Amino acid sequence: MRLYGAFELVGDDEFIDFYIAIKAPNILRRFLRPQAVFSFDDYVPFKPLPYSHASAFFEWGLNWCIASQSQQYLIIHAAVVEKNGRAFIFPGTPGSGKSTLCAALTCRGWRLLSDEMTLISLADGLAYPAPRPVSLKNQSLDIIGHFAPEAVIASIVHDTSKGTVGHLRPPDLSVASAAIPALPAKVIFPTYRQQAATELVALPKARAFMKTAENCFNYNILGSQGFNCLGRLCDGVDFYDFTYSNLDEAISLFAELAG
Repeated sequence: MRLYGAFELVGDDEFIDFYIAIKAPNILRRFLRPQAVFSFDDYVPFKPLPYSHASAFFEWGLNWCIASQSQQYLIIHAAVVEKNGRAFIFPGTPGSGKSTLCAALTCRGWRLLSDEMTLISLADGLAYPAPRPVSLKNQSLDIIGHFAPEAVIASIVHDTSKGTVGHLRPPDLSVASAAIPALPAKVIFPTYRQQAATELVALPKARAFMKTAENCFNYNILGSQGFNCLGRLCDGVDFYDFTYSNLDEAISLFAELAG
């Protein structure tokens, strides 16, 4: 409840996107080296993990469900937040600082759409929200803990394949606005470096198209639909490379860009 307390429970007669479960693989495993198994509609897509990793396993598994089943969207591996109706998209590989930046922005009043996947509708080109806990790893946990001491960070798990992982509770207003899409305005490729100066550099659209395509989960699967959707996105947004270490400077810069 610390992470999902703002989410409304649905009734048995309402539509449910995914039926998932995390449980022990057998009775013996409940007591001897306990493990957790993630299942989706009784299908088990992953190997078991230690039971202590169950909370992180749930988040990773749900990300997989969305990425594998939501082909009505072009899915970019990117955090996405919104201010003044304008969505800022932050593609990035693990370690790039996208989730740290996303967490800092949401702690300063930006609306969280997702820290992991930007869902661009093939039908209307808008970014659709999937606000869930923000995944923070290793040093990002300390950075956000000092930056926003009031933030609720829970389910900290050690010794995962990604190191130490914890999750930041999504803002209640972001959860309440989960049905409201946003118009993409900026696509920004972040790189966090210790002691780096804050630097924002505009990208040519041809190069930006390729960089964004490389960060899409389903660009190749969608074929011409993916190409056309990404092309429309490129026509409507500005692209940047962004290097940072100071979160306050980054937030001030993005607030100015958002108008």
